[in-house]
Amino acid sequence: MSAEAPTTERPTDEDDPANRPMVINSAPPPYDGRPWAGKLIPRPRRPRRKPGPKTPLPAGAAFTVWIMLVCSVVALWVLLFSFVLSGLQEGRDQHELYGQLREELALATAPLGGAIDPGSPVAVVQIPALKVSDLVIVEGTAAGDLQSGPGHRRDTVLPGQHGTSIVYGRSVLFGAPFARVTTLRSGDTITVTTGQGEFSYVVDRVRRAGDPLPAALGADSGRLMLVTSEGYGWQTGWAPNRSVYVDATLKGKTVAAPPGRPLAIPAMEKAMQGDSGALVGLVLWLAALVLVVGAVVWGRARWGRWQTWLVAVPVVLACAWGSTQLALQLLPNLL
Repeated sequence: MSAEAPTTERPTDEDDPANRPMVINSAPPPYDGRPWAGKLIPRPRRPRRKPGPKTPLPAGAAFTVWIMLVCSVVALWVLLFSFVLSGLQEGRDQHELYGQLREELALATAPLGGAIDPGSPVAVVQIPALKVSDLVIVEGTAAGDLQSGPGHRRDTVLPGQHGTSIVYGRSVLFGAPFARVTTLRSGDTITVTTGQGEFSYVVDRVRRAGDPLPAALGADSGRLMLVTSEGYGWQTGWAPNRSVYVDATLKGKTVAAPPGRPLAIPAMEKAMQGDSGALVGLVLWLAALVLVVGAVVWGRARWGRWQTWLVAVPVVLACAWGSTQLALQLLPNLL
């Protein structure tokens, strides 16, 4: 028997993995009439979950949140009014007072002394060393008077007259017109214009509590005393707690002072005193604010949200402005 030669089978093209047919597990997209060039099949979107009902806060927690929110809004408003809006108000008042005093000087009707209504413009001051110009001084040193600018103490003579003329000015609020007077040095000049003319003063020194008082005035001489407040330590620049004085001596001769000046002033017009009389007005403004808030709640239910706020916002701002302005009068007048 002859042995059969072993046969070797050659692999066919079908056995090659590269030539095997591709199995498509998903059906192709339906034909839409356009040539299909391997469009990707988008993944199906997951259905959106509907939000479940919100769990309301307990009554005590909701009340606490509202109280904290209201206190935060009130605090922010007070800070905004004190350091920004009060300065704008003082600037507007200064503009009006300067126009009024300029007209009175031109007509020779500016007050010269005697009994002067508080809040009336009496003088204009220039301090070149501080780049202060056309700063109007009003009559009176109560907290409300100093919201319009520096105030002349009513129981002293006007600038340029024989004696010591005292002028108060704020250092933080309502434009802080005297914020930098403590940086004045000996020899700096201060020019004051009143209905009796223009008078120039030379700064002697900056004086604080405990320092020696200036010497007594001689005949036919005058002195100007600028009074403001300052703090020290962590209170510097934002929470003054003591008075500081700038003494300046008149150059030249004084003018006559008409009689009738008050011999004494109320305690609220002295340095670092508040005006407790503003409490009555403050209570009325706060009551008006509460009524407006109640009207807003009622209006939202009757008119709608936007219609109510369109009418209520100006009224709310006016009540907040008036109440904050009176509340600041309770603070020391030199702040």
